[in-house]
Amino acid sequence: MAHLKSKLLEIDIEPGAVSEVSPLLRRVTAPNPSVMTGPGTNAYIVGRKELAIIDPGPSISSHVSAMLEGCSGARLRWIIVTHTHPDHSPAAMLLAEATGAELVGAMIENDGHQDTSFQADRQLQDGDVFANDEFTLRAVHTPGHVGNHYCFFLEEEKTLFTGDHIMQGTTVVVIPPSGDMADYLHSLEKLKTLNAEYLAPAHGHVMLDADSVIQGLIDHRLAREAKVVSAFEKCSSGTLDQLLPLVYDDVDPKVLPVAKIALWSHLLKLETDGRASKQAGATIEQEIWSLTGSA
Repeated sequence: MAHLKSKLLEIDIEPGAVSEVSPLLRRVTAPNPSVMTGPGTNAYIVGRKELAIIDPGPSISSHVSAMLEGCSGARLRWIIVTHTHPDHSPAAMLLAEATGAELVGAMIENDGHQDTSFQADRQLQDGDVFANDEFTLRAVHTPGHVGNHYCFFLEEEKTLFTGDHIMQGTTVVVIPPSGDMADYLHSLEKLKTLNAEYLAPAHGHVMLDADSVIQGLIDHRLAREAKVVSAFEKCSSGTLDQLLPLVYDDVDPKVLPVAKIALWSHLLKLETDGRASKQAGATIEQEIWSLTGSA
């Protein structure tokens, strides 16, 4: 795995290039950089003779061409999506039409954030295995970011493909109602049991020290939850907009609209835990939250 470790020292991710990451793994990054996607969405080509592609990404012709180039001379058998957000799955249909590969993913009711063009040939289940003479890829259901999210563990290289459950350089947005903070934390604990060495995210570089990264995310979310609770010492009750600057006083103001979604997900978790309650409002923004038992 020394080859993999050397690749982790890369500074730049070049959209459109087929990058060698390890003996079994190549990466093709889509040209869709943004605040939410980082350098772009990573599609991973697993195998050398009979292939799987994980997260084909957006339907951009140059990106599809780059993935097909990466599959040249081999059989693409599986096109697998971690979840059906529009930066992850729309290219799947184009790849399937060009190669005849099986489309694999978990469908979910459209919550306004789904790629409705994606139609799975096979519905994912926790523990599903995709295997051949080269590799064994195991599906791990990881709801949290969204309810139909899956990670995939490449057993031969101890590499975990994390989709949007874990991103390099930033934290993941948990988007209610399909996204759930309690589920997210539970899924992180579940991933620790795999004993992965490497994390291959859909956005950013491959990461070493998988267990440390995972535990760091758990610690970060619990620390943010503690800040939510502490905010009620300064504001006994409040709306999302009133609580937001108290809970997220340590972030760039440009990301506060996204932080408000995260705050909502933390409050919903506290409500489920019986530690917070709300007075209904005409909109989510008008709901008034307080700690259970507080004034």
